[in-house]
Amino acid sequence: MSCTNLVDFDLERNSKIYVAGHSGLIGSALVRRLKSEGFENLLLRQRWELDLCDQHPVTAFFEAESPDYVILAAGRVGGIVANDRFPGDFIAQNLAIQLNVMTAARHSSVKRLIFLGSSCMYPASTPQPMHESQLLSGRPEQTSIAYALAKLAGVQMCLAFNQQERQTRFVPIIPNSVYGPFDNLDSESGHVLASLVRRLHDAKENGQQSITLWGSGEPRREFIHSDDLASAIVCLLNAKLRSDCLPLNIGSGNDISIKELAAVVAEIVGYEGVVTWDVSKPDGALRKLLDSGRIRSMGWSPGVSLRHGIANFYDWFLANPVKT
Repeated sequence: MSCTNLVDFDLERNSKIYVAGHSGLIGSALVRRLKSEGFENLLLRQRWELDLCDQHPVTAFFEAESPDYVILAAGRVGGIVANDRFPGDFIAQNLAIQLNVMTAARHSSVKRLIFLGSSCMYPASTPQPMHESQLLSGRPEQTSIAYALAKLAGVQMCLAFNQQERQTRFVPIIPNSVYGPFDNLDSESGHVLASLVRRLHDAKENGQQSITLWGSGEPRREFIHSDDLASAIVCLLNAKLRSDCLPLNIGSGNDISIKELAAVVAEIVGYEGVVTWDVSKPDGALRKLLDSGRIRSMGWSPGVSLRHGIANFYDWFLANPVKT
């Protein structure tokens, strides 16, 4: 994909780029992508070095380092189980991180900040595929409402700053379910695809004849590989944007039922047992497919097929065994 038709201002290779959350799923993909394109002046801080929930060190960091660009990929994330158990942590920590980082960026020389929202921000009853104009047209799905409201606040903060300052320095994006290397493989707190890989792999290794998964398996989800998302974000760092084209959905354009996904993962990991479903557990939203027409009209398109992406992720998993 070429970004030459999108350029609004020069993105020099020595620009200071702060990737918040660089060791996570999306942040690590961004670091790989930026380095592959010749960007070496990356500002990277581990959580113990910079607590984004604490306003004072965040402000001091921005004053000392003066980043040119910021990609806010840090936050409290998790799957349906984690959202159900820790809603207070999800809303409080994400609101704090967003407020601290965006406020510091607003009052510094940052040329552009990319903020990652979530597809769970859309109302539970949104017609599919979900268009950006449908945000705030109804109540998000209950199983992730605390996280969704925090992310909605972040999106609105970006749009409000842009409106007040008459520019597009703050760019909110809405990726669908992201997966890839450095995903959370915990079967309780992880997202669905990574959790399936972990559980089906463990079932194979333990010789289990059957395995029971949450829900009915009927909900449909859209997945995007972290490398595809990283390519879109790097393009958006210096893209020419209009305020009325924000936020931007970023998805693969295809969805799959959880039951079908489990069958694909089982085939890739080599699990030959029986998969059953616990219908007493919540399903979450019945379908989440994004309308990514806005960013596709700018020249971006995904390049990693789901089957290839899962196989790539499983290879990474095997090379990076998870400690239990």
